[in-house]
Amino acid sequence: MIVREPKYHTVMEQLADFIADAEPGTPLETERELATRFATSRTTVRQALSALAAEGRVERTQGSGTFVAEPKRVFVHQLTSYSEDLRAQGRNPASIWVSVDRVTPTREVRTALALDGSAKVHRVERVRLVDGEPLAAEVAHLAGSLPRLRQEIDKRGSLYQTLREAYGVSFARAEDIVETGLASPREAALLGVDVGAPMLVVHRTAYDTDDRPVEYTRSVFRGDRFRFVARSSI
Repeated sequence: MIVREPKYHTVMEQLADFIADAEPGTPLETERELATRFATSRTTVRQALSALAAEGRVERTQGSGTFVAEPKRVFVHQLTSYSEDLRAQGRNPASIWVSVDRVTPTREVRTALALDGSAKVHRVERVRLVDGEPLAAEVAHLAGSLPRLRQEIDKRGSLYQTLREAYGVSFARAEDIVETGLASPREAALLGVDVGAPMLVVHRTAYDTDDRPVEYTRSVFRGDRFRFVARSSI
């Protein structure tokens, strides 16, 4: 079976070679100029640029043009905190704490944390920053009694560090489910992206040393700024 490659894909590959060697912020030629260079239509060029923008390789600004984007951040997902992961890469992580509340959990959260119908949980919402840029929106649900949680978080800045030091939680393992998604209106507002922008969604359930689920978190990462790398021994 012969599968024809779309015309725009050839243009996309050639532009990707240019982007790989260019500095972030470098402007690309106009659609008309690119169409002339590649001997194709502006429609084909527009498709190639849209595909590159969806992958986070270029940024398109109406009235200004198309520019080489910042490279994606590499995030190695393992049983450490977000802050620890990124500091190990020489990045400057931070969080904007949106809210810390005691709430009645949804059925999904109750199931993930193996709670009975009367239990309440702590709900922590925040925006993750790297080098000052908002890159992820996160809602964590925490089981157990965690008095003065907001104050303890403010002292340390890291949720995992707070749970370990202030409440004696010992993490043993975590299960992550990674899927794609589209930014909701709230997520778009928090992250400064368009509604419906492609996102990476991670559902994490973390367990303590007694194999009890203690944390259930939904993290929504900007698809144009993150990629996940899983490492394993074989």
